[in-house]
Amino acid sequence: MTSRVDTPTRWLRIGIPVLLVLIWLVGGSIGGPYFGKIDEVATNDQSSFLPSSAEATKVQERLTEFTGGDTLPAVVVVTGDGALTDAQRADIGELATAIGVVPGVGELSPAIPSEDGEAVQLFVPISTSGDVADTVAEVRAAVTDHLADGLHAWVTGPAGFTADLVKGFLGIDGLLLAVALGAVFVILVIVYRSPLLPVLVLLTSTFALCVALLTVWWLAKAGVFVLNGQVQGILFILVIGAATDYALLYVARFREAVGQGRPRWDATKKAWRGAFEPILASGGTVIAGLLCLLLSDLATNRALGPIASIGIVFAVLSALTFLPALLALVGRAAFWPFVPKPGVVGDPGDAAEALVTDPNRPVRGLWARQARLIARRSRPVWIITTIVLLVASAGILQLKADGVPQSDLVLGASEARDGQDVLGQHFAAGSGSPAYVIVPQDRVASAVTVLQDAAGIASVAATAAGSPSGQAAVSVESGLLVYRAAGAPGGAAPEPTVVNGDVLLVATLSDQADSLAAENTVRSLRAEFASQLGDGVALVGGPTAIDLDTNDTSIRDRTVIIPVILGVILLILMLLLRAVIAPVLLILSVILSFGAALGVSAVVFNGVFAFPGADPAVPLYGFVFLVALGVDYNIFLMSRVREESLRHGTRAGILRGLVATGGVITSAGLVLAATFAALGVIPILFLAQLAFIVAFGVLLDTFVVRSLLVPAAAYDLGRVIWWPSRLARAERANPVSEGESRRNLGV
Repeated sequence: MTSRVDTPTRWLRIGIPVLLVLIWLVGGSIGGPYFGKIDEVATNDQSSFLPSSAEATKVQERLTEFTGGDTLPAVVVVTGDGALTDAQRADIGELATAIGVVPGVGELSPAIPSEDGEAVQLFVPISTSGDVADTVAEVRAAVTDHLADGLHAWVTGPAGFTADLVKGFLGIDGLLLAVALGAVFVILVIVYRSPLLPVLVLLTSTFALCVALLTVWWLAKAGVFVLNGQVQGILFILVIGAATDYALLYVARFREAVGQGRPRWDATKKAWRGAFEPILASGGTVIAGLLCLLLSDLATNRALGPIASIGIVFAVLSALTFLPALLALVGRAAFWPFVPKPGVVGDPGDAAEALVTDPNRPVRGLWARQARLIARRSRPVWIITTIVLLVASAGILQLKADGVPQSDLVLGASEARDGQDVLGQHFAAGSGSPAYVIVPQDRVASAVTVLQDAAGIASVAATAAGSPSGQAAVSVESGLLVYRAAGAPGGAAPEPTVVNGDVLLVATLSDQADSLAAENTVRSLRAEFASQLGDGVALVGGPTAIDLDTNDTSIRDRTVIIPVILGVILLILMLLLRAVIAPVLLILSVILSFGAALGVSAVVFNGVFAFPGADPAVPLYGFVFLVALGVDYNIFLMSRVREESLRHGTRAGILRGLVATGGVITSAGLVLAATFAALGVIPILFLAQLAFIVAFGVLLDTFVVRSLLVPAAAYDLGRVIWWPSRLARAERANPVSEGESRRNLGV
């Protein structure tokens, strides 16, 4: 009879873990190949991220009506060792012919010589219907193959910068993952001194990423959101880091249960019950914070919210299903050769409990000594820590996060950046990246007058189908509008292209198109057009306007979203901890930690790395990840503190919770910092800055805020941190037993 009852149970103990492992293996095997296909659904076209209401977007949407094709301009600038000879000009003509036959390249305009006679520029329209980066690479190859001796050439312009940016993201699929997973593996081996456990944890993270990527790929292909290299890199790192963090929390609970002598199935159930609520709460908090990005007006920010949330969902599912199944099958062998033995690893809070009544009691272990410090000097600890963090936060005043030139986005070598510098030495610095102005035909003269009077405009033209170059120079002379085009038949003035009563003016900027001076020129033009012609009559677009509108929109997003995230996370913490004071304390600590991380980062960016500035989205992304992930550690700590407080009272619960979670939080912090630091291997300024901010902030959170500031402040406040919950009202000055506490609370 006993045999009949026990047999199904034994089968279930094996069958359930095996089934879960098989499900994840199938999902991972299907999702794995999508790592090499992500570029099929990704875009790095910055204009596609702007809201439809942006002025630059409205212009971008109508450009093809005037130009006759959806293209992105590249500029080939060619120089010699001095003034170009007739023979060299002929060689440049042959070079133009070779470029013109490259697939994806439209009809080239006539070569334009510089006034000093030392350079020539070729405008190369690149079709956006194909892969712009691949086409630019072929153009560069054609230039290398057909460039005559004595000539030097660079491919630059918007298409050139796009190609360099895409090239910078090429290491995401391979190098980034290899560095991140390698760093995590090394840390786990050092921490747990086991060859098998790190493999199980990395399998949890890797399979979560595979299934998340599979889901994101199909949603991006369906056009649900915009995916670019930046979001892709963050998704990889976030899933690996978060899944590993959640896995380590479960591992800590499982190891604790195994150390109490429980068999593998009982240890699995106890670990799962202990880890379920904090992992679910942590994941839910991160998802809630990320979904606040849906309030963004920038498509790339708005897309990151659901994309990263999908990653967190699978990180949570993997940590609560795949890893428990693996450990249930492997059991205590996962910790070999240092398998926890019954009686050796027991209740991790035992060493802390007596510190409430006997702060001078000798203790062993890092976290027990930390608990003794908190018990003896809680008020000085949190006051000094707060002052240090406030001083570090002062560095925010040095943060320059109002945008950076496109030419500085790629770290290291950039042919487009070098070519732009050469272009600026011989032509107007804004050549190849003009400002586009769409204006009604009857207001063209007024618009041209505004452009001619503007200090930052080198020349003005209009699209004209009758001109060999597709454009005609336009000016206002003695009150009359004059069009000119070199090579027009019989010297006749070409007529501008008119679409729905509008004309497209092309204004070459005097300053480099991605410079602050060029942005100021565009901003001044918009103000002048509004004053002279009326609001909305003339629309200004182009690469500079796209940068300007992107920065303005990003600053707006940062201002709106950060307070919303704080409010949402505060509400979640109140629901989780059933209190008000403790969540407010945790939110204040997170804000202080973020301020210190950003302040130190600003000093390092300016004084050590000499970065030219930062994108306005860098502080926003840094805030989202540091606050959302930092709250993870708050939840790990305070959920355990509340659990211990129910049994032993608040102050003892704080010390016991600190000792119990100190090791896992430290391990998780090191892993998360290492994974985000891996973003630094991608030579993109935005990712390098985000890597430093988040990695440093996580370490600050782990070793200072979560181990000193929060427990010291909570210990100093005592049971008032649980106000207005019944736990605060039921507890007395002395620790209470679990049974008494539960009777008082009615639980």
